[in-house]
Amino acid sequence: MARTANKSLFTADLIVPAIGDAFRKLDPRQLIRNPVMFVTAVVAALMTVLLVIGQDNLSIGFKLQLVVWLWLTVLFGTFAEALAEGRGKAQAASLRATKAELTARRMKGDQVEQVPASALRAGDIVLVTAGSGNGGDLIPADGEVVSGVASVNEAAITGESAPVIREAGGDRSAVTAGTRVISDEIRIRVTVNPGEGFLDRMIALVEGAERQKTPNEIALTLLLVGLTIIFLIAVGTIPGFASYAGGSVPVAMLAALLITLIPTTIAALLSAIGIAGMDRLVRFNVLAKSGRAVEAAGDIDVLLLDKTGTITIGDRQASEFRAVGGVSDGELAEAALLASLADETPEGRSIVVLAREKFGVTLAELPAGAEVIPFTAQTRISGVRANSALIQKGAVDSILRANPGAGQTAAATELRRATDEIARAGGTPLAVAKDGRLLGAVFLKDIVKAGIRERFGELRTMGIRTVMITGDNPLTAAAIAAEAGVDDFLAQATPEDKLALIRKEQEGGKLVAMCGDGTNDAPALAQSDVGVAMNTGTQAAREAGNMVDLDSDPTKLIEIVGLGKQLLMTRGALTTFSVANDVAKYFAIIPAIFVALYPGLGVLNVMGLSSPGSAILSAIIFNALIIPLLVPLALKGVKYTPMAAGPLLARNLAVYGLGGLLAPFVGIKLIDLAVGGLGLA
Repeated sequence: MARTANKSLFTADLIVPAIGDAFRKLDPRQLIRNPVMFVTAVVAALMTVLLVIGQDNLSIGFKLQLVVWLWLTVLFGTFAEALAEGRGKAQAASLRATKAELTARRMKGDQVEQVPASALRAGDIVLVTAGSGNGGDLIPADGEVVSGVASVNEAAITGESAPVIREAGGDRSAVTAGTRVISDEIRIRVTVNPGEGFLDRMIALVEGAERQKTPNEIALTLLLVGLTIIFLIAVGTIPGFASYAGGSVPVAMLAALLITLIPTTIAALLSAIGIAGMDRLVRFNVLAKSGRAVEAAGDIDVLLLDKTGTITIGDRQASEFRAVGGVSDGELAEAALLASLADETPEGRSIVVLAREKFGVTLAELPAGAEVIPFTAQTRISGVRANSALIQKGAVDSILRANPGAGQTAAATELRRATDEIARAGGTPLAVAKDGRLLGAVFLKDIVKAGIRERFGELRTMGIRTVMITGDNPLTAAAIAAEAGVDDFLAQATPEDKLALIRKEQEGGKLVAMCGDGTNDAPALAQSDVGVAMNTGTQAAREAGNMVDLDSDPTKLIEIVGLGKQLLMTRGALTTFSVANDVAKYFAIIPAIFVALYPGLGVLNVMGLSSPGSAILSAIIFNALIIPLLVPLALKGVKYTPMAAGPLLARNLAVYGLGGLLAPFVGIKLIDLAVGGLGLA
């Protein structure tokens, strides 16, 4: 899914379909979902009828202009929503095209049958191979690899062309429909039924078909409905007061008064703000299963982050050799290199590089007949048997257990002292032994990501507490936490420890966010208020989280927080602007309507508008035009700058509150000059 976040909002391929959709959204069955705009449409329809009947002394031209601008107010509101939805339709079309190509080779015992992907059911086993088609088979359904290992191109979903490895077992077994196998072959157990897959959810999300209003949005909608009802009652009582004062107010003017009183601006933009907020998240390659999660991201208090791959680059690098027992650093380096030549892990390769660059060890390959000892989770040791010598490399305790006699020597005491120093420095020690004799330790350093300390500083400015979660011992964890600048850490963390920490924070009234990719992360992801699962993770993790990061970048959780805050800020800023706007509009329309009945109201005409008719028409025109003028801000969002809540609120009140008060005074006056100059009122 290509990222198009910077694409212009107002291109022909977006505008033209949005105009058509805006008219289709005038259907009362759709319009009723926005009660304020529905009331505006009802008033516009009533004015249209009165224009035909003509039962008052207002000119046809004046009433016609009112009708036109009332309908434009409604259309601008539906256009804003249609434009927001339209930005996701191109993505949906691309995803649908991918889905339409999907067929499957379903396994029936040893037999293979070709079926459409829509015929697959949860539990089916499918065979997917490279080389049979345009670069390889498309994976036909979401599932888990149960046999084999393969490279998979996930560009159709993530927009990134670099292939990833998917294999049976572990945390990288989940695969997504629409991605392509480009090497080897795998067998996949389907985990979803038709219409329930990841691709289906993405299509529904980018089209807005499954967007549910968030709690804050619902609360704001109820407030707007309440204000509309109050103003309806207030306007409905005006004819009685006017009659008591010995006059009357034409229905057209009452209609104009109602539309300027009710909060049409924010009501017209509210849905577009929500759709655009979700759209920004999708364009950032994050799938949110609910708007509630996006809002919660903007309000979180505690952020839990795994150390490896999030705070550190993920691959530890050898930085130093520390010899013990009278062994030279060069001898230790040569033994460590021999034990690592067959080690294809990043740590193993870094030991080889360090031995060659720092100590000039030139050995390029293992001696003939050498026997490689592979690493296993049980022994936690790897190494090589070459030229009758056994060289071992591994965790300190494992090396000592494998060589019982070595643990009672002075070298063992020296080794433990050295490894404690390495741990306190934030590193991971690997012990090296030759024929049962301890040679020393390799200092594997976790490399903290560049700029991560500054990013945690930004989060601290937002009032968010950061907690690093790691399986390291407390000494190593404390050193890395200090270097990275996190507020706290949880060392030697088990899944139960993560869950307990989240519950403890939530019991204290905090909102908690975390990310994870493994099955053991699923309970914590489900418990957290914002759980971001990695797309490369297990099916259990993806189902437990309420967001999925398609790029599988754990640090993106920091950006998600910013996007959540931007959504809340945008809604709050435009609500503030709209309310302030309405207050200013009252100074234009109320004196114009009632000055004949109550001459004292003339002092409120601070804008010096040319006539009552011009004032009413100018207020209605401004009320309509302000909606499309605010659409770019609603869709792009208010720029978020990390700062404390108090200064942020003060800034927004100054910009959008004061701006909302001043804009109508300037805008309505300019429109009044144009209306008067053109003789429209």
